[in-house]
Amino acid sequence: MKEILLIEDDTSIATVVTAALDEEGFAVTHCTSIECRDAKLASQSFAVMLTDVMLEDGDGIETLAPVRERYPEMPVIILSAQNTLDTAVRATDTGAFEYFPKPFDLDELVRAVVQAAGSRSDQVPDISEAGDGLPLVGRSQAMQGVYRMITRVLRNDLTVLILGESGTGKELVAEAIHQLGHRKSGPFVAVNAAAIPADLIESELFGHEKGAFTGAIAQSIGKFEQANGGTLFLDEIGDMPIEAQTRLLRALQSGRIRRVGGRQEIDIDVRIVAATNRDLKPMIASGRFREDLFYRLAVVPVELPPLRERRDDIEALAKHFLKLATLEGLPQRQISSGALEMLEQQPWPGNVRELRNMMYRLILLARDDVIDRDGVVEVVGANTAPANETDDESIAPALHKWLTRENPPSGTIYHSAQAAFERPLFEWALRETGGNQLKASRILGINRNTLRKRLVDLSIDPETFAQNS
Repeated sequence: MKEILLIEDDTSIATVVTAALDEEGFAVTHCTSIECRDAKLASQSFAVMLTDVMLEDGDGIETLAPVRERYPEMPVIILSAQNTLDTAVRATDTGAFEYFPKPFDLDELVRAVVQAAGSRSDQVPDISEAGDGLPLVGRSQAMQGVYRMITRVLRNDLTVLILGESGTGKELVAEAIHQLGHRKSGPFVAVNAAAIPADLIESELFGHEKGAFTGAIAQSIGKFEQANGGTLFLDEIGDMPIEAQTRLLRALQSGRIRRVGGRQEIDIDVRIVAATNRDLKPMIASGRFREDLFYRLAVVPVELPPLRERRDDIEALAKHFLKLATLEGLPQRQISSGALEMLEQQPWPGNVRELRNMMYRLILLARDDVIDRDGVVEVVGANTAPANETDDESIAPALHKWLTRENPPSGTIYHSAQAAFERPLFEWALRETGGNQLKASRILGINRNTLRKRLVDLSIDPETFAQNS
């Protein structure tokens, strides 16, 4: 029987976890403090250690270094109610086997313990603790999934594809992956594919030789070479011309590039993070995006939730922007609970970027040091409908708007619309069931295997919607 050491000062959580692990055949030793932890470790060996962060006599992460040094083979799973990206990164930096923000899914925790008990923990040496200047704000369940996905790619070079509406913070996620990862000493180079003319994008990415085309009066180094040793962020990848997609795919496959007009191939060492606000599946169906490039980029998909799906974070974001504005020279303000309530009722089609701009406008227009409800009404209007109300509850207007915007070619409309319709439907079902595929398939009335296959086809990660995420 394998021994598990559980350090948790919440008696109810400890009782539930102990009972679940006991059913799996583990023997659990329970401690409520760091002092007890150290005493138990000194007297016996354990297959896995589970520890809370905030304990009665200290921080479970800050005091973990000597434990990892003395018992490097013992996997550590960290549990925490301090659900910020900083905590997730600190947990990862210790070499933790897994990190679970509270509340967590008990079944998933048990599976992690079973896996850890049969594995060796990979220690991560000499990783400095992340500071307070992290770019992402929010403790909602929707953001917990994002944080966990970020921490899982910090110690490797897997290609990441960030999906999300405009204004959700895709570049901030890319910067976090770079700044907190093992390539942080290298350059972070961002390029917006939508902002570059189609006839110049290959030159922008790969560079060009003198005389390669009209106007090429000197050699130019492209973004790939500029990012060598670091991270290349390809924003709005869905707007990249198909010809450039072909060359990009070749570069990703070979690890080499060739400047426009050049003959010599150049080795590159970059980590690729891409992002798009488009649904790439219908674009693949209509031939506007290469399927092989999609799978090359979407090794690790990270889906950013829109602000309307993380309203619990609006207060924290608003206060964050108040502090940020002060640092940028704007007047120092506070915000009332009534004003925050008004902000939480807005639809936020522009997401976090729109909220930021709104906060700056409120700061400038405020008549005194406190932004109140009336101040918000003056800026956004008194008759703004609550976010859950719409003028027309039919999906027909949304479908018409989508067809007008995407304009899929004749002969592909049905499959394109089906793909576009399936994604939000499946995401809704997973969100309603906390990522449980069996329950989601029952709600939808389809076979679980069918759901699983379509989730893979659509690159939807059910873990993103897990209740402990």
